[in-house]
Amino acid sequence: MALIKKVRGFTPVFGVDCYFAENATIVGDVIMGDGCSVWFNTVIRGDVNSIRIGNRVNIQDGAVLHTLYQKSVIEIGDNVSIGHNATIHGACIKNNVLIGIGATVLDHAVIHENSIIAANALVLSNTIVEPNSVYAGVPAKKVKDIEPKQTQEMIHKIANNYKMYASWYKEE
Repeated sequence: MALIKKVRGFTPVFGVDCYFAENATIVGDVIMGDGCSVWFNTVIRGDVNSIRIGNRVNIQDGAVLHTLYQKSVIEIGDNVSIGHNATIHGACIKNNVLIGIGATVLDHAVIHENSIIAANALVLSNTIVEPNSVYAGVPAKKVKDIEPKQTQEMIHKIANNYKMYASWYKEE
């Protein structure tokens, strides 16, 4: 069972059909929707401010989600994939987004719908990522536009794959 811990009077709340790896850590003011998965060594720290996570969100191995005390929150929409070892710190991520492996998204950044943040990208504080686009690099810059249908297909495929992967662990 994951470490799920009450902090400052806040107990994490989860929707139905979620999977939490045994060594995932979820603390404090965290509200998560249905069909989510939180993978090995992931830390979701809602100790200093709120973290809101939509439906069908997968937060992959080693990811860290945190905020600034009284200054930033995390809001994540539906059908979002957060790649291995990614860091989300006080940012807003809209629906149908892929955050690549090792990417970092900092406070008050907004990642709009149907967008991809490439592996190892650094999205600086206050950056506004356009919808239907790919951002890459350090610091992250727009590298191209993509068709909404193309990103939705890829992002829905990843989200659906992670629902399938989670079902394998629930069977054990």
